[in-house]
Amino acid sequence: MNEFGKRGKNANLKDSIGLENLGNVFWNLTPAELVEDTILNGQGVLTDTGALAIETGKFTGRSPKDRFVVCDENTENTVWWGDINIKFTPEKFDALYNRMKSYLIGKDMYVRDAYACADDNHRLNLRVTTEFPWSNMFAYNMFLRPTDEEIQEFDAEWNIVCAPGFLADPEIDGTRQSNFAVINFTKKMIIIGGTGYTGEIKKGIFSVLNYVLPHEKDVLSMHCSANIGKDGDTAVFFGLSGTGKTTLSSDPNRRLIGDDEHGWADGTVFNFEGGCYAKTIDLSAEKEPQIYDAIKFGAILENIGFVDGTSTPDYTDDSITQNTRVSYPIHHIDNIAEPSVGTTPKNIFFLTCDAFGVLPPISRLDSGQAMYHFISGYTAKVAGTEAGITEPQTAFSACFGAPFLPLHPTKYAEMLGKKMTENNVKVWLINTGWSGGAYGTGERLSLKYTRAMITSALEGKLDNVEYTKHEIFGLEMPNTCENVPAEILNPKNTWEDKAGYDAKASELADAFVNNFKKFEEHASEEILAAAPKALV
Repeated sequence: MNEFGKRGKNANLKDSIGLENLGNVFWNLTPAELVEDTILNGQGVLTDTGALAIETGKFTGRSPKDRFVVCDENTENTVWWGDINIKFTPEKFDALYNRMKSYLIGKDMYVRDAYACADDNHRLNLRVTTEFPWSNMFAYNMFLRPTDEEIQEFDAEWNIVCAPGFLADPEIDGTRQSNFAVINFTKKMIIIGGTGYTGEIKKGIFSVLNYVLPHEKDVLSMHCSANIGKDGDTAVFFGLSGTGKTTLSSDPNRRLIGDDEHGWADGTVFNFEGGCYAKTIDLSAEKEPQIYDAIKFGAILENIGFVDGTSTPDYTDDSITQNTRVSYPIHHIDNIAEPSVGTTPKNIFFLTCDAFGVLPPISRLDSGQAMYHFISGYTAKVAGTEAGITEPQTAFSACFGAPFLPLHPTKYAEMLGKKMTENNVKVWLINTGWSGGAYGTGERLSLKYTRAMITSALEGKLDNVEYTKHEIFGLEMPNTCENVPAEILNPKNTWEDKAGYDAKASELADAFVNNFKKFEEHASEEILAAAPKALV
């Protein structure tokens, strides 16, 4: 076993995670070296902008039903067990990992020392060991990067081992199928096999932080983006995939703290990551210039198509997947906060892509409504985004990130509510979806108008305007907003069929209420009072 690259004087895969008899082991290679190995291995090509384009194989997205958490004496009474956190025994974990180690004998491996959490008070050191060079480059892009001096003394607290080529045998290993991602909180280890989708690495560590920070350090972990204004005011954007979280936080007039995962400690909001992982379907320089310009050498494009006969990406091509992605280190964006830390937020935005055309493009929430909508975590899926979806469907994900919550959602909601109240934070609901009718009839709300509404909220220009209360959802809708047509601010006004609007709004209200039933037992009267009330 030959070892190359930069590594700490005490770094040793055999002693730390039991990997031995490997081929060549490459430690902390540069992006250029990882690109070269990827191309030489026939696993990727360069685009005309210098980005590396790869295909992740059979899986082009996460596989939630194949994500497991080891249930032992440390987690049995703390983890929120169920369809999201599926139990896996310690014995199964050890046996599966032993088979994985046998598979890796003689294979070249790539090792990356990295860390999560830009606030040094909460830093989590990671070691990512991967079968493929581009998986290791993804870890370089997405996590925070220690200096060469830090690598010399680096001590990893958590280990991730990723081997896409290793396929589990469900009958032997106790998995559902050949792919898996298993988190072991006691051994502080994540093992991933059978899937090349890089998001499993990223979201595995996010799940770890969603357990460690709230449970052990009283720090709120959040599935959100965040940015900071010229006067030092921090804004936080919650939202599920496809709601505009990355796009709207990439504001040329504000510095980006991060686009996806953050912690809220006393006095600070800090990025967990050192990069961005953005969707690229229908990407254009006009709509999202910062993301578009970040796709250069050092970026990794996943599962994209090309313009025929060229090395130019075709961002409209969804022949492999709708979930085309790019990862890049955060310094590919010019106006970033350095370090990736902000102050206590003044404004929080809940983003939803309402495909039913019901919710206002912007509305102000009181504390009860904020908690209700945070626990609900609503958006809608439209035709074409997932197999089998032919018309809009409601999608609820607690705290805007249920698949990554090891603890019960009420834990995060209570922490958010406490911090909001203590710091007098303004909370807004932003609909980035449809107006004038549901998907197929109405039109998608203009990004230009959404940005204008958010800017007005950030600048305090909506503090003293008149508001109208939505008769079903009880949300306060501003009657005027600078640079936005007044007629779109109340969604009912944009529908020709007013009775049709009321019926659709009542239908969506019923969906909210039905979804919330599983949380009612733990919800306060203030939160319960914020539920929408369908018209009789």
